[in-house]
Amino acid sequence: MRDGLKAGHTASIEVIVTPDMFARFEGKLVHPVYSTVSMVYHMEWASRQIILPFLEDDEEGMGGSVTVKHIAPCIEGAEVVITATVTDLQDNTILTNVRAETKGRLVGVGEVKQVVLPKARITELLTGS
Repeated sequence: MRDGLKAGHTASIEVIVTPDMFARFEGKLVHPVYSTVSMVYHMEWASRQIILPFLEDDEEGMGGSVTVKHIAPCIEGAEVVITATVTDLQDNTILTNVRAETKGRLVGVGEVKQVVLPKARITELLTGS
């Protein structure tokens, strides 16, 4: 990784809740609200935005873990701001705390762990060679 990434570094993304983000199982609509699955995806995406400028050409980030607490619902059309903040860096492992908010109301909180590895190592892990 390139130098410069430090605890406290942040990145944010904004999303508008659309029907494809609604809570569904097996294609069946459960609730017409922002799903936990979508929130996890957006938390990972916000966290990834932090590491992208620091990756070398031969490196890639992989998800290591995600923990999330979905606190409040968001209806279609709600603007959700997801902000990730680096809390810890250990060698090639980056931890971020993530908050999802709409109009100042907390929607969810979580932690995302990313591991940066050489692309060749990732290929080895995926192919078993």
